[in-house]
Amino acid sequence: MAVPKRKTSKARRDKRRTAKERISRPNLMECPQCHEPKLPHRVCKECGYYNGKEAVSVE
Repeated sequence: MAVPKRKTSKARRDKRRTAKERISRPNLMECPQCHEPKLPHRVCKECGYYNGKEAVSVE
């Protein structure tokens, strides 16, 4: 079984962990139909439109 020879320093450990902080949240865009915020390339949850056409009927 592999065992580390030396203790990982705090600086080395923290440098590795910064990569996770660089990942950003997905950008929201405005729906052209209802002007609500939505994720890009997805059907709008509010109105059910995608690319100018009704994709899902919303009650």
